[in-house]
Amino acid sequence: MEMTAAASWLTDAFSGIDLGILSLMHTFAEHAGGLLTPLCKLITLLGEKGILFFLLSLALMCFARTRPLGVCMFGAVCCGALITNILLKDWVARPRPFETLAVYRDWWLSIGAPAEDGFSFPSGHVTAAAAGMGALCFMRGRRWIWPAVGVVLVMMFSRNYLLAHFPSDVIAAALIGVFSAWVAYLITMQIFAFFSTRKKGDKLADFVMHYNVPVPAWLTYKGKH
Repeated sequence: MEMTAAASWLTDAFSGIDLGILSLMHTFAEHAGGLLTPLCKLITLLGEKGILFFLLSLALMCFARTRPLGVCMFGAVCCGALITNILLKDWVARPRPFETLAVYRDWWLSIGAPAEDGFSFPSGHVTAAAAGMGALCFMRGRRWIWPAVGVVLVMMFSRNYLLAHFPSDVIAAALIGVFSAWVAYLITMQIFAFFSTRKKGDKLADFVMHYNVPVPAWLTYKGKH
């Protein structure tokens, strides 16, 4: 398959790292006897197009206490999607691993992974995961760093295991996701700083800073003590 100059450079520059890590993924697959394939497919499904993080961010925006986090997460995932899916994927046009070398195709066939369309660089799944979890860390502090790293690593592992991406694709995606979260954090802080200084009675400011979506009574009922 003919590659763009950018895709060829990535393939040549990171061939050793990509081959080494994908070889390790294949070793995992052989020892697991195919048991990891359904799990990685499920992880991929959960991370599809960042929908899970979009839904979570919308839920968080329903309440004043969590609205800044929801706005930051929504902005981070949107920013990541813009960079990854709109700007880079079609410009770089890097083929999927199973579309390049015969050895990758053999490994891909051996685990029964699905044939995904689109281009490989960078990973949209990992970008969304890193953006969403990065927003959580920026807004809620260091105690969330290790859980966030765990989520992103699991997504990276699943995408490499399924031969949907090269390791260099998911590493770049993680960096893009963190950068997107940082940009969203800066914007979010400016938004809420602006509304916090508005005069009392400003309806838009009151809505942004204090409105909570009504919750059905049965969800908050705790019974008699």
